[in-house]
Amino acid sequence: MADMTRSPVALLAEEALLGLLLPFWQMVIAAVVFVVVILSVTRLVRRGRSRMGTALLVTAAAIVGLTVLGVLLQT
Repeated sequence: MADMTRSPVALLAEEALLGLLLPFWQMVIAAVVFVVVILSVTRLVRRGRSRMGTALLVTAAAIVGLTVLGVLLQT
């Protein structure tokens, strides 16, 4: 028989704690991404109209690429 070093109760407690913390970390990451996007958009707007078109094309390509990778790596 397999030797269980940890009880199932301890495992459930750890999963519950991580389940409570997960939304908090997602909000922190989202806030950091939001701030970076706002800062980069203001810098891009100051640089002018010609850079905006290139930036939009690069951003669209990145979104499509990440979406394709996400779909391909999905389990």
